[in-house]
Amino acid sequence: MAEKIAGEWLFAPETAGVLKALKSSGATARFVGGCVRDALLERRVSDIDIAIDADPNTVIRVLTDAEIRVIPTGFSHGTVTAVKGRRSFEITSLREDTHTDGRRAEVKFTKDWKKDASRRDFTMNALYADPDGTIHDYLGSGVADALARRVRFIGSASDRIQEDYLRILRLFRFHAHFGEGAMEPDALVACAGLTGGLELLSKERVGSEMLKMLSAQRPSVALDMMEQTGVL
Repeated sequence: MAEKIAGEWLFAPETAGVLKALKSSGATARFVGGCVRDALLERRVSDIDIAIDADPNTVIRVLTDAEIRVIPTGFSHGTVTAVKGRRSFEITSLREDTHTDGRRAEVKFTKDWKKDASRRDFTMNALYADPDGTIHDYLGSGVADALARRVRFIGSASDRIQEDYLRILRLFRFHAHFGEGAMEPDALVACAGLTGGLELLSKERVGSEMLKMLSAQRPSVALDMMEQTGVL
């Protein structure tokens, strides 16, 4: 039996209104990422992200037709923000990265949910859920990793990091907030060998990631590993 998530946000009138508008395009829209992960772990959901197998122009059109405010927050990468009532929803068209420079990616849109999942960072962040809460785990290990509190890169840790060096810091932040026990050895080895890529990141982004990590209840393991790998 498939895992399901629940929560007030899932069935709120604002959520239903946005999903109804998106469905009018004939596309499939599913919750994705942090909201699915947090609901699965029975944590408070703050940000609601939605993935859709339609291009961003279509998304803007159907939302506008439904009189829902739309902000093209990351249009070139397929992301818009819908605002309905007091809630906002980040909606991103399914995509795959065709080229990356260690920080930014060139993308092309797709209708393949597994390809969209495969471009993400950690298995626990590559989970999708239908409007009724039914989870789709296209990579096969995201649910198990989340429930085991195991922060694991999708595929090769080295490849994922070289696509976006911010993922080095995200690894330690996510372990501080969600991980239990020892960190994944292959991920630590990859981080240690690729610390030079951190020079591509702005000081503001580094500071933001560090502050988020330090807001965890017990960031000590992550900090120790940052020191041992040379990241700190």
